[in-house]
Amino acid sequence: MRFLTLRNGARVPKLGLGTWGMGERRSDRSAEVKALQLGLDLGMTLIDTAEMYGEGGAEEVVGEAIAGRRDSVYVVSKVYPHNASRTGAIAACERSLRRLRIETLDLYLLHWRGSIPLSETVEAFEKLKKDGKIRAWGVSNFDPGDMADLAKVAPADACVANQVLYHLGSRGIEWDLLPEAREQGVAIMAYSPLDQGRILRNSTLKSVADKYGVAPSAVALAWVLRHEHVFTIPKAASPEHVRANAAAADFTLDKDDLQALDKAFPPPKGPTPLAML
Repeated sequence: MRFLTLRNGARVPKLGLGTWGMGERRSDRSAEVKALQLGLDLGMTLIDTAEMYGEGGAEEVVGEAIAGRRDSVYVVSKVYPHNASRTGAIAACERSLRRLRIETLDLYLLHWRGSIPLSETVEAFEKLKKDGKIRAWGVSNFDPGDMADLAKVAPADACVANQVLYHLGSRGIEWDLLPEAREQGVAIMAYSPLDQGRILRNSTLKSVADKYGVAPSAVALAWVLRHEHVFTIPKAASPEHVRANAAAADFTLDKDDLQALDKAFPPPKGPTPLAML
């Protein structure tokens, strides 16, 4: 497993586990818990969740999956924008901690920018950090303008990550957000790196996968991970998909691979509005 060091000194796996869509049906609970536990066993010891996912259900799944192994797992959750006020974010974080059955979140993110002033959210996040309920905070779905606004109200180097949509079929952040994040020391956490499976049918992607004897998903993930300051959190709810994704940590794409993928999935030729799901 390859690792990335965040600006607060935390060392996190570049390949983690997403939970979007989990916790919505109790009948799926056992399978979801087992999928996460398999991912942890394979070295993907970063789990991303949110109070929005299953309205807290995904956090409960994570809590069950990490029971007895909390110290070896880096746990990320996110707060709804409408809960991100001075007092609201603190209450929301405490609810998340109860569902996760842990005392401290490793990273807490604002899920997307809403109507509550960023200064209020930052104040709440800093208090949560001071009180030991979170170790670090960041944002999600922030474009360059949002990041500039955040910099005006946040302590220097306080925001450690920005979680955004990034995959072969959605490369807009490469024009501005990605290089700016590198310069600022903000890690990029790529969500939906497999485009919910849509890009995996591409013939070029399949060809590169055949070259390495892996699934197309592993190539798509390895492509995202080629940036030193990017880590990613694909969701996989079956053992087969978890193992296929884990293979992305075992190889690096070469120049010919990257050129072929650029031809199949062209990079941006100018500024592009931030894509979101």
